[in-house]
Amino acid sequence: MYIPSPSYLNTGDNSWQLTAATFVGLQSVPGLAILYGGIVKKKWAVNSAFMVLYAFSIVLVSWVLFGYSMGFGTPLKLGPGILGAMVGVPHPILGSLYEQGQASVPLVSGAMPPFQFPGSTLVYFQFVFAAITPAILAGGVLGRMNFKAWMLFVPVWSTLVYSVNAFMLWGGGWLSQLGAVDYSGGYVIHVAAGISGFVAAAVVGPRLMQDRKNFNPNNLLVALAGAGILWLGWNGFNGGDPYFANADAAAAVLNTNLATGVALVTWMIMDMWATSKPSLVGAINGMVCGLVAITPAAGYVNGYGALAIGVAAGFVPWLSMNKLGQTKLFRKVDDTLGVFHTHAVAGALGGILTGVFADPNMFEYLSKKVGQGVSVTGLIYGNPHQVLVQIEALLVIVVYDGLMTWGILKVIGLIVPLRVADKQLAEGDMAIHGEVSQEPEEESVLAGEPQVAETY
Repeated sequence: MYIPSPSYLNTGDNSWQLTAATFVGLQSVPGLAILYGGIVKKKWAVNSAFMVLYAFSIVLVSWVLFGYSMGFGTPLKLGPGILGAMVGVPHPILGSLYEQGQASVPLVSGAMPPFQFPGSTLVYFQFVFAAITPAILAGGVLGRMNFKAWMLFVPVWSTLVYSVNAFMLWGGGWLSQLGAVDYSGGYVIHVAAGISGFVAAAVVGPRLMQDRKNFNPNNLLVALAGAGILWLGWNGFNGGDPYFANADAAAAVLNTNLATGVALVTWMIMDMWATSKPSLVGAINGMVCGLVAITPAAGYVNGYGALAIGVAAGFVPWLSMNKLGQTKLFRKVDDTLGVFHTHAVAGALGGILTGVFADPNMFEYLSKKVGQGVSVTGLIYGNPHQVLVQIEALLVIVVYDGLMTWGILKVIGLIVPLRVADKQLAEGDMAIHGEVSQEPEEESVLAGEPQVAETY
């Protein structure tokens, strides 16, 4: 007599986690790949998309060999106090016990219900989050970073920065022990990518001046397709993070879409106020900021909180990009797609506002006692301390990630150049990859045949 699965496994939860993980994976490939490929200058379309594709692939390899266990495993005792709760012990998770045994995160096992799916499901779900983070970071250095340097940077950064962030906040480490929360990656993913992307932009150096002055999107409709995949893929991003197909997952999905729509409209209104024209690129920026800002809060706030976060996400990063971005420092550092504003600022904003709007009646997990369960209480519900620990966690992530990114790049720069030579920068994709995204239009096969412009 055979049975299809072990007794611990709930097929609904397992199905949802695998589906949610696939949604998140689609955000990178093809989502960010074609968003970047469409929104950059034509000569950088292949390189920009390829940076995402490579990051997705190499992170999977490093993740199963040591990255996952560093982020979600048994703590590595590096020393007393904080040093004993910063990162997990690195080791592979490819054996049958890890892949088919019941998933668990040692330090948080008593703070949530037991997982009802195998370890391989959790490993893959967390991998797609790990993979998209350096892909977002890439937005700060598009159009000039040496691809060989990128090949070295991604697995090292993912190991020494991302896995440490994940352990401190999600793996039961130091910051989570302080009471800081990050529902689905506002700090672990977006602040990390935005700060590290900005630091990388400063260390790698700027694009050619001609590219900085003229970097118009080569295909906005392709970029919009990538943005749409990113938006809908976020249903898995935030909807999968209770780890159960429960009521909180549903609320997180609704809150995510609500905040995103509001942020997009708010950014568009700000663009129209400033220029009298609604901008599609601006709308995409607003969409991204809404997605990022609601991420740390999605299952902790109610719909009113999501609305408020959406308005803030469309307004504050717009001011940051259009006002702060014009200051001397931000003009000097060539952050190609403005990841500091759309990810670091939006992620920080969402993390702090989580401490403001978290509703104690939004239960992530229920208790057998009616009206009780696992939830977070914010400032407006009587807990100002939550704002303080959110700010403390933010500062730790900013300082640690910024310094580590700087150090990693400086070491890699001793091995290979961080920036492509100016001669290759002038040519772009063909010089670096021997490929282009679109061949020039062929001349008419009939000599002297006039070229007729088509009107659409």
